[in-house]
Amino acid sequence: MSLPIEELTPRQIVAELDRYIVGQNAAKKAVAVALRNRFRRQQLPASERDEILPKNILMIGPTGVGKTEIARRLAQLARAPFIKVEATKFTEVGYVGRDVESMVRDLAAVAVRLVERESMEAVRAEAMTRVYDRLADLLDEDRPRARKRNATPAGALHSRDIVAKAMEIFGQKVEDGYPEEPEVEAAAHDEEGERAGKVRRRRLRRDLEAGKLDSRMVEIEVEEAQNPFVQVFTPQGMEEMGLDSGQIGSPFGSRRSTRRATIAEAKEVLFNEEARKMIDRTAMQREAVNRAEQTGIIFLDELDKVAGKDGGSGPDVSREGVQRDLLPIIEGSTVASKFGPVRTDHILFIAAGAFHMAKPSDLIPELQGRLPIRVELESLTEEDFRKILREPKNALTKQYQTLLKTEGVTLTFSDDSLDEIAKIAAEVNAKTENIGARRLHTVMEKLLEEVLFEAPEVAEKELHIDAEMVRARLASLAANVDLSRYIL
Repeated sequence: MSLPIEELTPRQIVAELDRYIVGQNAAKKAVAVALRNRFRRQQLPASERDEILPKNILMIGPTGVGKTEIARRLAQLARAPFIKVEATKFTEVGYVGRDVESMVRDLAAVAVRLVERESMEAVRAEAMTRVYDRLADLLDEDRPRARKRNATPAGALHSRDIVAKAMEIFGQKVEDGYPEEPEVEAAAHDEEGERAGKVRRRRLRRDLEAGKLDSRMVEIEVEEAQNPFVQVFTPQGMEEMGLDSGQIGSPFGSRRSTRRATIAEAKEVLFNEEARKMIDRTAMQREAVNRAEQTGIIFLDELDKVAGKDGGSGPDVSREGVQRDLLPIIEGSTVASKFGPVRTDHILFIAAGAFHMAKPSDLIPELQGRLPIRVELESLTEEDFRKILREPKNALTKQYQTLLKTEGVTLTFSDDSLDEIAKIAAEVNAKTENIGARRLHTVMEKLLEEVLFEAPEVAEKELHIDAEMVRARLASLAANVDLSRYIL
């Protein structure tokens, strides 16, 4: 299976990122080049491919300016395995906690789920055929049920024995023969029933495929996998290990259970069950490990929190140790996972941090060398806030409009109201802690607090937000410099 590297030029990649993220052109260009280099590397002969290593990136900028969003959208664009981890959750080898290798194992698990979904979609047509067959059997109430073998209890008389006994009681000899059975009529009846059954099944299949029966309730028997998780102590610390009972044959095996569901729900449940039966799990896991090694992206956030060089005590004791443990992972090593060994040589690492209290130069020199590309993200301005409220595909205003539409409320914003929201958010960031675009969440939630609360009961189903309403509802917010109670 070929790797799903998008054949997009760096300019096209930046254009795709612009649909969701405002500004930060330098960071977008850096990640676009990194993604394009992966495509270029795949075009090389196998003998030269291994020599081309990814150029890891260090993003420097305050919170809320789009560092995580850039990495996440890039991974979605390339359909690549992606995880986000915080450097502060790791501890130096020898201390109880998560070791840095766990992020590679997590990436492999994400890759397995990604490849499994793709493999299931590849067999969707055949799997749905089986699903419709199972549902047609359940809905065909006139279908003759198969008799169970050995259903007659031990010691019980067969029906022919009962007839013989009755004949002896009334003086008729058994040798005279049993009453004649209409074998020809029975055969004709069975053939007619079979034809009628085929007609019923075709009709049911047609209705199921058209979705006409989606609201009907049905009882389905599904397999519930029992995959318990246990915490174990490893030489690197405490890890959570899953027991794959389907492969090791543990007592936690899968079991069958019956549940009631609508036909629409049953289709999805049965599809997942049938599709998983059809895919080769060994080949799928092998492909997932390869995908993680060749196209995986690990976003390492809060790197500045472990940037202290000086030896310390308490929670800071393992800061430099975490940096030393990160070195072999980022440089290239092999990590054991339950899906097989994973090489990290070609995994792209994107590290990020605000670096308010520390500087990138506070990292140990070896780690600095593993992050050769550095981009600084700019703080967001009032003009950026205006664009964020209007332009992105997932703009906050569009999100609130979609949410309230479920209650039948039509929400609209005037241009001057969006300008006022952006102005207040910028002012609050300047007066207090600058949390970037996350401040817009605070402002929008305060502005629409009453609307969201009363939406199910309000009689007026159309609401227009203008600048005057924004100033009236956010006056106390703009005047109050202590916003801690509004920030999650």
